[in-house]
Amino acid sequence: MNRSDIWFRVLVGLLVSLVAGLVLSGCALVADVLFSQGFTNSNLALGNPSYAISHTVSANNYLIVRPQYTLSYDRDRAIANWASWELDPSWLGDLPRISFAPDPTLPDDWYQVRPGDYTGSGFDRGHLVPAADRNATPEDSEAVFLMTNIFPQAPDNNRGPWERLERYCRELANQGNGLHIMAGTVGLGGVGEQGRRTEIGGRIAVPEVVWKIVVVNDRPDLGIDGITTETRVIAVTMPNRQGIKEQEWRSFRTSVDEIEALTGYDFLAKLSPDIQTLIEARVDAQ
Repeated sequence: MNRSDIWFRVLVGLLVSLVAGLVLSGCALVADVLFSQGFTNSNLALGNPSYAISHTVSANNYLIVRPQYTLSYDRDRAIANWASWELDPSWLGDLPRISFAPDPTLPDDWYQVRPGDYTGSGFDRGHLVPAADRNATPEDSEAVFLMTNIFPQAPDNNRGPWERLERYCRELANQGNGLHIMAGTVGLGGVGEQGRRTEIGGRIAVPEVVWKIVVVNDRPDLGIDGITTETRVIAVTMPNRQGIKEQEWRSFRTSVDEIEALTGYDFLAKLSPDIQTLIEARVDAQ
């Protein structure tokens, strides 16, 4: 799906949400649930794994929708549960990195994590949606540097196998593939440059594990209809700790089924059960 289609669908979704706000709160909540399942959101083309919704009744599974990506945010942990986005060459550019910034779109009474909350913690400000996956326009760059897309990541993880997998995904996109990517955090307690921490900045949870699922669609012109039982799926889980910088990302490969068991989420739910069963059980070997 091209960028203009994504913007159009997001704008339609926002209009639907605005109309819903004018009706009874119960009806608005129903509209949020429908929107969250991807009816107008291509970044959720493969499904909403935790059934997140854009309503404060779901504060720890709060859906944030942008043209660049969609994510589930956990207010109490002050990090995202997961993010979902599409990747093809149209998203790739060469803009320089910019400064991190609080996310002003959070509900008014929620704490907005600030870049300084990470200072001196021994953890990097790690991106779920990578900066280099969204640097074709200033708006794209600004979206991925919002602190809701950031989590405390051990430097050896962030600058080692995690970064090399990110780079490999962009190589696949530049070869003409359409990628559907989901990444997230799970557990509590990571090991940074100053040892093990469960929290930084007084409120920001440090995850124990980071995970990523990459569906490599070699027929992107067909959208998710191009995904078959032969489609390549890369799934990894990596410990959020020091000491793994030189390890190859392939050594952390696992199956989608294993990540579902770890997280409790339901991935690739928009695919037919026959396709899901096969590709979720398989461990990538390429």
